Amino acid sequence: MADKKSEIRNPKSEIGNWQPKIIAFLCNWCSYAGADLAGVGRMQYPPNVRVIRIPCSGRMNPKFILAALRSGADGILVSGCHPGDCHYLSGNYFARRKFALFRSLLDYMGIEDGRIHFSWVSAAEGERFAEVISEVTEAVRAIGPSHRLNRKVMGRR
Repeated sequence: MADKKSEIRNPKSEIGNWQPKIIAFLCNWCSYAGADLAGVGRMQYPPNVRVIRIPCSGRMNPKFILAALRSGADGILVSGCHPGDCHYLSGNYFARRKFALFRSLLDYMGIEDGRIHFSWVSAAEGERFAEVISEVTEAVRAIGPSHRLNRKVMGRR
């Protein structure tokens, strides 16, 4: 009987130790270089971010965001070049429009506002990158774990 009681989890204590899993889709030319600068400069930011380098934020497919959420990510960051500084001329403008439309779909699906973030970080802004990561981590931590699309929670593989 004592073994069964020790198996019972206390969700409140787990939430206290919980760290969000954040996936960051970063533009190869600016945001990824900003992340590299933050690392080389030994700037402090939360370590629970996994980076995926993409050619341009304009090439970011919203299906990637949904797939990351289904795979257990608690938060998503998409970051690209500042408007007007895109190496592909207008990719970040496309990304901004696509993301504005995608937000309405996420709202319809019941995904909380603070789970998905979009930012502009240039290659010379390592400190800004560290700030953005800290802000995103705190916002996602305040919301709590994601259960909406997570396959494990929904009982699917």
